Amino acid sequence: MSVKKLPSEKSLIQQWTPEDPSFWQQQGQHIARRNLWISVSALLLAFCVWMLFSAVTLNLNRAGFNFSVDQLFLLTALPSLSGAIFRVPYSFIVPVLGGRRWTVISTAILVIPCLWLGFAVQNPATPYAVFIIIALLCGLAGANFASSMGNISLFFPKARQGAALGINGGLGNLGVSVMQLLAPLVIVVPFVGGITLQDGSTLWLANAAWIWVPLLIIASLAAWFGMNDIAGMRASLRDQLPVLKSVHLWILGMLYLATFGSFIGFSAGFAMLAKTQFPEVNIIHLAFFGPLLGALARSAGGMISDKLGGVRVTTVNFLLMAFFSALLFLTLPGARGASFLSFYIVFMGLFLTAGLGSGSTYQMIAVIFRQLTQQRMLAKGVSPETARHTAITDTAAALGFISALGAIGGFFIPKAFGTSLEITGSPIGAMKIFLLFYLVCFFITWILYGRRKAVTE
Repeated sequence: MSVKKLPSEKSLIQQWTPEDPSFWQQQGQHIARRNLWISVSALLLAFCVWMLFSAVTLNLNRAGFNFSVDQLFLLTALPSLSGAIFRVPYSFIVPVLGGRRWTVISTAILVIPCLWLGFAVQNPATPYAVFIIIALLCGLAGANFASSMGNISLFFPKARQGAALGINGGLGNLGVSVMQLLAPLVIVVPFVGGITLQDGSTLWLANAAWIWVPLLIIASLAAWFGMNDIAGMRASLRDQLPVLKSVHLWILGMLYLATFGSFIGFSAGFAMLAKTQFPEVNIIHLAFFGPLLGALARSAGGMISDKLGGVRVTTVNFLLMAFFSALLFLTLPGARGASFLSFYIVFMGLFLTAGLGSGSTYQMIAVIFRQLTQQRMLAKGVSPETARHTAITDTAAALGFISALGAIGGFFIPKAFGTSLEITGSPIGAMKIFLLFYLVCFFITWILYGRRKAVTE
């Protein structure tokens, strides 16, 4: 077939057929990669903003505030809760407004909570309710994942979905680690709004929030001038809502909750948990490594799943998550041979498997949904082109909505740790729930998808 040349300098692409090898090699892959890397940059910054409170809460009481442990855990959990809620509309908005335009809007708006948080931490009289509002606004950053992944899925052929989504999600997830690495460094750099601590030292806690403002502006401009919208991929909200009727959407959403939900939940709560269990250890400079490991593992999980199959990788991964969860009981204070080193190493295993499973599960979702939708549409007698178009748009909506379900873990895990500590003085109660959930997800993956090769290959 003849391939119409696409003017890459224009934001709207009129023809997009990534499954055509000739088109992909000549033009498609270059445009797709450019959109991917700009998307990665914007998503990485969004994750930095999303998890801001996981670093800021460690220093709030040092800065003169007087919040309880449960209140601090709640502040780390609330961005994930609002992120999960906002991911629902974000899941459907790309086909309505276009991926390029929405990337600009959703990135630029994150300047608001960053600026506000920077001012709030400078005044110890700032009410707790204000921090709750800011934490909920930071959740907008987490919602960006839904629209970003749905948008990027439009640009790549099925054979490259795992790698592309793994890179976008994995390197985007890297923002958690970047923030937790940089925040402890920048808060000691003299700038505006220094806070004098009880020991006489000065802390510039506002820097942890303000450092992202110029970077968000740059990313918004890059998205405006460098990204593309795809003509023919527009769909109204009414066109996309039927995807919610699929039983597979809810089942796969639960599996994604177990993997990505664990990654983002552990990222939000690990530092505070470590501080309560091993107060003699300065966790602030060690917390970044877990999210780093999980983010890199996510990219690897998508690529491995392209070769071995997402279902196979996900099934094995759930067993490993259950293993590390069980092992963690032996590392907590009170257990024989418990130590911070053993606790840290086992938790790194949880971060690794949560990240790996996030990539493999997402690849599995993309492949299963696209194939099931295309088969269903062809059975109705529509043309192959119509079936392909419906499969692509439905899959993008499903990926976004499932990501909303996964983000709930970011609220549940820190809150479960906080509640368990408040009631029993130990996180063991929360970890028992996580262990059971991973085992349930293992059996569901194996029974429903591991034995249905026609659906998943």
